[in-house]
Amino acid sequence: MPETSNTPPPASGGGPVRDGVPEHGRIPRYYAIKVELLGLIAELGEGAALPTERELVERFDVSRATIRQAVGELVLEGRLSRRQGSGTFVAGPKLVQPLALVSYTEGLRQQGIEPGRALITLETVPAGAALGADLRVPRDEPVVHLERVLLADGERVGLESTYLVAERFPGLLDVFDPAESLYACLRNHFGLSFGGADERLETVLTTPREALLIGTNPALPMLLLHRVSWGTDGRPFERVRSLYRGDRLSFSTRLTP
Repeated sequence: MPETSNTPPPASGGGPVRDGVPEHGRIPRYYAIKVELLGLIAELGEGAALPTERELVERFDVSRATIRQAVGELVLEGRLSRRQGSGTFVAGPKLVQPLALVSYTEGLRQQGIEPGRALITLETVPAGAALGADLRVPRDEPVVHLERVLLADGERVGLESTYLVAERFPGLLDVFDPAESLYACLRNHFGLSFGGADERLETVLTTPREALLIGTNPALPMLLLHRVSWGTDGRPFERVRSLYRGDRLSFSTRLTP
């Protein structure tokens, strides 16, 4: 049975207070400890080492299992990060990626963060039925497939797979530098102007291959963004599947009436 408490968790700057308290007032003990840890995290500051598990057990007078559950949830939420052989540390703030017609590169540079990409795949393949339907091309139409690991200040934070209608961008493989912004290349070399895009966001778990490429735990929730973009002529030119670490990135958008 999990440890419980009838005492509401104390207030913590920016942390949950009553959000996790059910109507009957009995809260899991790990949740109360989690809120205590949020206060400790605020005091320690970014990059500071969290006290050891033994020290936390003694400090809060709870079991190791309770501490592990509280710390584990904070790791999944991106408040803490584990370093193999070093311990657990206070994580920095999440990166914010705008839900807008800007590239990953542009979005990070606006925050003073250096973007980067590591090339995994760059090839030309037939579209196939599903992709052909999204891009409105025959299934045997050639498309350029670009797959890259996404970096932020050298840290792996995601994996992006892009399919482009090859006929729209002749010679793309000759002029494109996979370490740079794809959208900048399409604008500068092919005069591309965005007409719009359909986007869908969901949470998923990675496949073993994706977890290996991103360097993350397969149990870590990920943010998956699907996008189909079209030009000013109304014709789709790309389909993108972007997988982001849920502990390192968040998304923002502005809504107006």
